[in-house]
Amino acid sequence: MTKHYRMALMAALLGAAAQAHGQLYVCADAQGHKTYTDKRAGAGCKLLDLPGAMTEPPRKTAPLAGAPARPALQAVGTPAPAAGAFPRVDGAEQRARDLDRRQILQDELRSEEQKLAAQRMEFNGGQPERQGNERNYAKYQERVAQLKDNISRTQQNIDALKREIANIR
Repeated sequence: MTKHYRMALMAALLGAAAQAHGQLYVCADAQGHKTYTDKRAGAGCKLLDLPGAMTEPPRKTAPLAGAPARPALQAVGTPAPAAGAFPRVDGAEQRARDLDRRQILQDELRSEEQKLAAQRMEFNGGQPERQGNERNYAKYQERVAQLKDNISRTQQNIDALKREIANIR
């Protein structure tokens, strides 16, 4: 390990230690070896001044006058608000949302079905045309396997879209 690397590593560790403990000291022994610690170990120790190091915890302050109080988080075990407390959507609005959702899903389904048809044409029943950059047979087999995976993934997308459409009221 080079000297510069060790110094950079020590500086990074010191920065983390300083933020965790607040104060950091560098102590030198009689031979001049330096030791870094969070406790003052004698007369040869100096407090390090690290920019950005937190030397004391932040003080808690009262909220500003006129500032809205933050709502308290719901404690575990407390009952949820009553069902009537949530905003409700009327039936016509919900039907419109469901129709929009159905249309979006059907558009996605059509797109995925077209994609699947194109992938199957390229796959050509497991014997796709070899491309010019596939002189190596292993490269060709890798592309065939990728095509097969793509077809499988697209088929799974189609199945999921069909299930989702069936779940719409």
